[in-house]
Amino acid sequence: MQELVCFIPLFPLLGFLLLALVGKRLGEPASGWLATMMVGASFITAVIVFFGLRSEDSSKRIYELELFEWIPSGELSVSMGFLGDPLSITMVLFITGVSTLIHMYAISYMHGDPNFSKFFVYLNLFVFSMLILVLGDNLLMTFLGWEGVGACSYFLISFWFDDAANASAGKKAFVTNRVGDWGFMVAMFFIFFKVGSLKYSDIFASIIEENLISQVTATVIVVMLFIGAAGKSAQFPLYLWLPDAMAGPTPVSALIHAATMVTSGVYLLTRMNPVLAEASEWSTNLIWIVGLITALYAAAAAVAQNDIKKVLAYSTVSQLGFMFVAVGSGLYVAAIFHMITHAFFKALLFLGAGSVIHGMHHEQDMRRYGGLAKAMPITAATFILGWLAIAGVPPFSGFWSKDEVLLAAWNENKIAWVLLLFAAVLTAFYMSRLVFMTFFGKPKWAEAGSPQIEDEDQSHEASTEGHANEHEVIEPKESPWLMTLPLVALSLLAVIAGVLNLPFSHDTKFLETWLEPILFGNEVHVSASGSTKWILAMVAIAGATFGIGFAVYVYRLNRITPETMEPKILRDAWGFDQWVSKFMDGPGKKLFTSITWFDKNIIDGAVNSTGRLTEQIGTKMRVLQTGLVRTYALGMVLGSIVVVIYFITRMNF
Repeated sequence: MQELVCFIPLFPLLGFLLLALVGKRLGEPASGWLATMMVGASFITAVIVFFGLRSEDSSKRIYELELFEWIPSGELSVSMGFLGDPLSITMVLFITGVSTLIHMYAISYMHGDPNFSKFFVYLNLFVFSMLILVLGDNLLMTFLGWEGVGACSYFLISFWFDDAANASAGKKAFVTNRVGDWGFMVAMFFIFFKVGSLKYSDIFASIIEENLISQVTATVIVVMLFIGAAGKSAQFPLYLWLPDAMAGPTPVSALIHAATMVTSGVYLLTRMNPVLAEASEWSTNLIWIVGLITALYAAAAAVAQNDIKKVLAYSTVSQLGFMFVAVGSGLYVAAIFHMITHAFFKALLFLGAGSVIHGMHHEQDMRRYGGLAKAMPITAATFILGWLAIAGVPPFSGFWSKDEVLLAAWNENKIAWVLLLFAAVLTAFYMSRLVFMTFFGKPKWAEAGSPQIEDEDQSHEASTEGHANEHEVIEPKESPWLMTLPLVALSLLAVIAGVLNLPFSHDTKFLETWLEPILFGNEVHVSASGSTKWILAMVAIAGATFGIGFAVYVYRLNRITPETMEPKILRDAWGFDQWVSKFMDGPGKKLFTSITWFDKNIIDGAVNSTGRLTEQIGTKMRVLQTGLVRTYALGMVLGSIVVVIYFITRMNF
């Protein structure tokens, strides 16, 4: 069973290599099916490993497999090894499961694309990198996968690079993530200097058993890890790359924003929970405060977006903020629980949006939708289930996981709970807005030559898969079965995934019991009484109901003009992105130019000048090297005479 762990990432790697070699020859759809089968095989292997772990005692649920020594360099010795434990296998299960469905969906969605096989090359490499990230038994292996998903995200986001906006979005994602990578690397340096190893088991043993890391050092490590996590998981202010990542094909959006890349930061902080437990309280408070700000900030921005994928993108940023609130509060199980349910309903929502875009001839502006429930009944039904899940309506999965996160905020700070509850209400509102504008109301697509919608924010949208011709008569129809089958599967998961961690008793908290060994007793237990928890749950349900009801009041009953609820500042996402762009193009450009000049002329200049000085001195001294033995003998004699004279003058007669 232990050896099976290495087969989990092996299948996507094999798929990547085969497709890179013969993908074009296989063509469409064979290359897509090959990629799908490889990820599916990885999922099946993960299921087998999961049951193998389940059969072990809780204290022995860990498979460590070292393949070979990767980096032997002095005191630094890093192995190429895998770690299969409750956390990594949990991640692997939903990564490979959701990715398999996304691969299947993409076979139909990417039909006719001239780079069909190349797309699946990138998808398989992406999944392989993500599996290395979560299965690595040391920080450097995790960092290898971390960089791999970063590179693949660049390839996939800018897949349609003929459009300058798409190429720019890919570069933006790549550069923004480099900021987070710096934090990750600094954290690794500190850990190695203190522990002498990057292996997780060694790091945890040094903290739990030997107490080698002081509170100050642990605090620095946590802050640096948080910077790394904020970059990958799109926390403020490093969230900027994620909304523009909509430039990629919709399966890419689902893959990146649901089950894989954006969850990396949450995984990393949860994995390093012993270090977080040793750090100063302000550093963990920083995590949940930034998560809270991000949740509110992005939820408000989502209220006024008109591009269907942009709404879901800001929703992802907001939901990741929820997870960071849970991590910073020490409720790691709540964070992982919400991560799992989010993977299901957000993948469903993105793929559902892709189905709508496909049926609407690549139109993404929701103001041109309406009445699609009749034209696309399967897409509409499954999308509505995802909407109810993310809105926090019981008994759908999002209610149970979001309630756990709200409880974490309550346990940390009552004001934080109020603000996070408001973000949850906004979630219910903007997702209801999306559903009503898309699937209900008057079909705006039914009118030939419908007028071009002028919008001041149009130039700022880095979208994505284009717009339908304004004079074209659109006749939407349901997507092919290869696209609707994954929607049905994900909708079922979005409905039932809450059973993983029901709060009724210890016996129903399967996920909490399962993850307990990897938390080393660092999970914070909420002090609220049972009656308080019930009251908080009722308030959360009331909040979701109010959000949906208010959306009905505005977008179905038209009692308030929709434009009133969509001010320009929210359409521009508070203008922060534009401000950063202006800064980078103005003072930032001058600053970076100055830094480049300093590096070239001062730093490199000092090194180069030292080299030139050494060369000149050597040239001058070369005349002394005649190659004649008698000259060297004369030099030795003269040197001996000088030495004798020196000692004679120093002697006392």
